[in-house]
Amino acid sequence: MAPAWRRRKELAIFLSFVAPALILILLFAEIPFVMSLYYSFTKWNGISKNIAFIGFQNFKELFTEDPDAAASFRFTILYSLITLIATNLAALLLALVLTRKFRGSSMLRAAFFVPYIVSLVIIGFIWKFIFSSAFQSLHELTLWPLFGWSWLGTPTLAFLSVVFVSVWQSVGFYMMIYITGLQSIPAEMGEAAVIDGANGLQRFVHITLPLLMPSITVALFLSISNSLKVFDIIFTLTFGGPGRTTMSTTMDIYNEAFVNNRFGYATAKSLVFVLVILLITLIQVKVFKSREVEA
Repeated sequence: MAPAWRRRKELAIFLSFVAPALILILLFAEIPFVMSLYYSFTKWNGISKNIAFIGFQNFKELFTEDPDAAASFRFTILYSLITLIATNLAALLLALVLTRKFRGSSMLRAAFFVPYIVSLVIIGFIWKFIFSSAFQSLHELTLWPLFGWSWLGTPTLAFLSVVFVSVWQSVGFYMMIYITGLQSIPAEMGEAAVIDGANGLQRFVHITLPLLMPSITVALFLSISNSLKVFDIIFTLTFGGPGRTTMSTTMDIYNEAFVNNRFGYATAKSLVFVLVILLITLIQVKVFKSREVEA
């Protein structure tokens, strides 16, 4: 058994490495979370020193008296479902194509990945310019009706615009996840299936897809959480308009806190939304983890 002084020395060394991280987590994550729990039970504008404790009144209002919160949540769910499916299907298709060896495949991978490393705020402003000024100029040159539509002024087109920009911006990141998963699948398994007479579709369904499940689990987890938390694209592209038709839950929380100055109520909304995201992602990970197989 090691002497007591040596154990104390090892403990001191361990704490010297762990303590800074624990302190930072405590200061910037745990303490703010506990404070948010308290503020969710208060009536506060975020500035005043007068903080009134009102119990569960914020949560009661959220579930019974706030139709805007319900509408923004419905938009968020619909947006998340469409973005989730479109992004992952496009990313998987691109990964299948770009894992083949042909001239320019590496350059295409980089081209699809570049939008992901650009700030979402910049992406939003760029596409806002394209949908308005650039499309207007193209309509004057070509007279194509497509460019004359009000892409950000019509509810349906505004929704499609937000979805399109989100998919375009993120597809390269998920493509790289799928490429990594495809490259980890042993080539011998596919070769054996070819010898057994399996066609391309059969190899994909019975070999590639099951062995790709760990990558699918990760990609779906990230895309679900990111789409539910969408804020930057909507903030810069439509700001929730026209007429709140593209108002996400995060935008609704932002408006409550910084436009309506209802910080306590916004905190209650954010806590409920965090629990919803946590529940959805936990269910998704549990379901897909059970379907993973090893090569």
